[in-house]
Amino acid sequence: MDFAFNEEQEQIREAIAKICAKFDDAYWLKKDKEGGFPAELHRALARDGWLGVAMPEEFGGAGLGIAEAAIMMQAIAESGAGFSGASAVHMNIFGLNPVVVFGNKSQKQRMLPPLIAGKERACFAVTEPNTGLNTRSLKTKAVKKGKNYLVSGQKVWISTAQVAEKVLLLARAEAGLTLFYTDFDRKKIEVREIEKMGRHAVDSNQVFFDAYPVPEEDRIGEEGKGFEYILHGMNPERILIAAESVGLGRCAVKRAAAYAKERIVFDRPIGKNQGVQHPLAANWASLEAANLMVHKAAWLYDEGKPCGAEANAAKYLAGEACFDACQQAVMTHGGFGYAKEYHVERYLRESLVGRIAPVSPQMILCFIAEKVLGLPKSY
Repeated sequence: MDFAFNEEQEQIREAIAKICAKFDDAYWLKKDKEGGFPAELHRALARDGWLGVAMPEEFGGAGLGIAEAAIMMQAIAESGAGFSGASAVHMNIFGLNPVVVFGNKSQKQRMLPPLIAGKERACFAVTEPNTGLNTRSLKTKAVKKGKNYLVSGQKVWISTAQVAEKVLLLARAEAGLTLFYTDFDRKKIEVREIEKMGRHAVDSNQVFFDAYPVPEEDRIGEEGKGFEYILHGMNPERILIAAESVGLGRCAVKRAAAYAKERIVFDRPIGKNQGVQHPLAANWASLEAANLMVHKAAWLYDEGKPCGAEANAAKYLAGEACFDACQQAVMTHGGFGYAKEYHVERYLRESLVGRIAPVSPQMILCFIAEKVLGLPKSY
């Protein structure tokens, strides 16, 4: 059993850290204050071929696994970019897996290379206001008319809908839930941005479709099997969110420890006090434990083995550990932790993304209770 990264994985971590070093704290502070998609980071990662890290080589990707993608996404978050940086490229890594698995050759050739090259950005339109995590009850309709489907309905919490050129869309056709990957034309789709407490660099939106035409050739796989198809992206998404949470938590602990060494109160650094040391040490331990589950889940996925419990557990453990670490980083800074210029308050706000999305801690515990422990379903 080897817990070390191989040479290629170490090179990935170092390469991503080098790119992210060009985007310093001042860059992310400005993005947090003013908003606006971090297009510069997106372009830098696309230029070096990282947007296709887990995409097939024949379409321009690197053909690597979710383990390597997790290393990449963790490095982005750990650089100080947090979820503002990670969410800018997150969809590229896992989102189009249903196209890779279920799309035909023509669709893959048409849809994957532009995304990998950074020429197109995609959003993921599944969640609806009145269904939440009850995906099977989605109401958005896709009515077949000639060679098009006319899509009508509402989606919510759709990231990057202000800038995306494409959308991976789940809607209810005659045979049931059906998946499409198609153009996202804001002249014909109403997009309302949601003002939120953090991750201002990556927009979140309500999206309204009114008889929006989607060509039949943009349907992925068979009609009625869309829910089955998106399941192929759910475990990778949980693994990557977990990796990003660990990265952000590590960043917070590192910044808090550095401050504790320098901050002098009563003629001694506050880091000399066990009341400061012990919580940060516990945060470190929790993050490292969560990270082991992240990489176990990634390994299982890449080996083609069942990984639902591990992927969900990784997301749960990392989300909680990240939140605790970011909260402790604020408390370590005392009053200055509340000031934007010290950055840790931004980390705390962003850490909630990893707890809430794409599934709540409570739903993960329900899943593990039912699927692993054999307890009766509670909902």
